Amino acid sequence: MLRPASATFSLDLQADARRSDEPARFTALGVVGAASQLAAQGPPGLLGGATVRADWLARHAETILEPDLPIIDPHHHLWIRPGSRYLADDLLADMNSGHNIVATVYVQAQSMYRQSGPSEMRPVGETEFVNGVAAMFASGAMGRSRGCAGIVGRADLMLGGRVEPVLLAHLRAGGDRFRGVRHTTSWDADTRLNNPDYPSPPALLMDRTFREGIEVLARLGLSFDAMVYHPQLDDVANLAGAFPNLPIVLNHCGVPMGIGTYQGRHDEVFARWSASLRRVATHGNVSVKVGGLGMRYTALGFSERAEPPSSEVVATLCRPYVETCIDAFGASRCMFESNFPVDKVSYSYQVFWNACKRLVSGASPIEKTALFGGTAKRVYRLDAVNLG
Repeated sequence: MLRPASATFSLDLQADARRSDEPARFTALGVVGAASQLAAQGPPGLLGGATVRADWLARHAETILEPDLPIIDPHHHLWIRPGSRYLADDLLADMNSGHNIVATVYVQAQSMYRQSGPSEMRPVGETEFVNGVAAMFASGAMGRSRGCAGIVGRADLMLGGRVEPVLLAHLRAGGDRFRGVRHTTSWDADTRLNNPDYPSPPALLMDRTFREGIEVLARLGLSFDAMVYHPQLDDVANLAGAFPNLPIVLNHCGVPMGIGTYQGRHDEVFARWSASLRRVATHGNVSVKVGGLGMRYTALGFSERAEPPSSEVVATLCRPYVETCIDAFGASRCMFESNFPVDKVSYSYQVFWNACKRLVSGASPIEKTALFGGTAKRVYRLDAVNLG
């Protein structure tokens, strides 16, 4: 089995990226150079000490493979925070870098929360913000692609049954675009790995009050995006069995860890991850997002290279994880995801989607349709998106 390139990673999840002194410049699509001008928005723990290096990424460009293949990107973020900015124009630039991105799904990132009102209602501001971005795309002014056609927001499921007013507020704020909730539950006994922006106790998915919130989510016909580390996958399987009518979307291949206490234990981690992933896959209400492997948690080391990786390199290092996901879930329950801008520290949008196409070059047309858009369209109910 292929092993990742060796790399040394900082475990300081609270390290801020470098600040920019560029003055703010406002455009029709967002704010340029505003990192030092605006209050931090979005979780700094997501990027940690790594930064998106546009000059590094620009040193490698590729011919687009299968340029006409329709793609729904089911996982990206938008934010402004010190040293990191990714707004509508940044997303549009990536979407227009060569691949046929017909639509995207936005996933919560603690961005643009309301600054006043009840604390449990403040995340509704994120849905309000993203729905405005989606309206910009839907107007046609930004081209034919439909960015943020689906919205996955944040609601505190530890409110239990009291989460219903929050979910109804999201539904109103998102119009016909709000599709579900991600309540991050990642936790590890190695406390260095725990994201301080998403504090979670152990076994939160098993908590009775949390599951009361899940019950409301299911009753309202919404989905649940599950963000866990690989040792928690059995809890996802348990949740799926307890709520068989709840659509669950497992994020980032279930995050096979390679840093902290897991560093240097690749074979052991892969065996445990793959066995747990297959148990999750026995539940037909669970789909998996195939991506997120550019995060430093996985220790694949893309961002540590002197030169940006090619799609061949990305495909080679990701292949064992991607093929395991597809073998376990089948193409009909897998969806490739960019996880941008988080994974942009490791490779460009152009390279990522080329790598995905290389990974499934031998798949049938039906399988490719599912992997690149069909599964996302079905799970997130993007009925208006045309994959023809």
